[in-house]
Amino acid sequence: MLEQYVSMFISLFVVIDPIGLAPMFGAITRGGGQLHRRRMAIKGTILATAILLVFAAIGDWLLRMLGISFPAFKIAGGALLFLIAIDMVFARQSGGRSATEREEEEGKAKEDVSVFPLAFPLIAGPGALATILIMVSEAHGKIMMFVGLVVVVLLVLGITLGCLLLTNRLMKLLGETGANVIGRLFGVILAALAVQFVVDGIRAGFFH
Repeated sequence: MLEQYVSMFISLFVVIDPIGLAPMFGAITRGGGQLHRRRMAIKGTILATAILLVFAAIGDWLLRMLGISFPAFKIAGGALLFLIAIDMVFARQSGGRSATEREEEEGKAKEDVSVFPLAFPLIAGPGALATILIMVSEAHGKIMMFVGLVVVVLLVLGITLGCLLLTNRLMKLLGETGANVIGRLFGVILAALAVQFVVDGIRAGFFH
């Protein structure tokens, strides 16, 4: 079970990419003071945590209401995460894991960026939500695994908050190039995880 928790953590951590999130957060809060950035980081992370935990709580019910089997969603979710991984490897921004250029421009023009674009789509974007639903499908009927999922979400979002609060230091330490190198590494890991999700979905859907 420890391996499954580690897999959950890596999947969500890589998709959210707290380190790569820091420069984007710095861009949309440029011009604001340190107190403003701190307030936006805390509020945005709390909202994103709420979104992810709600999806974790209703994920099972949502898939059943839509008539989507767990194997089918694993295949679809794995395909989505693979596309996001490609963007990460080539250091491209997409709506799957970050704000688009127009969304960033809109965010810069707003004083309160905690809800949009920080909480959604930067933190709790489509990729993170798909990852949560995949993990919910793996924890189906297993209370302890679901509790572990909640702990993983809180841990990853706690690290994310830490990175947002340390945005200036991270950017001085890594720079844009360093952040992209880490993003590419995460992209390769995410691609492998995404393929595994697809393989597991096909195995469960066609060979069980």
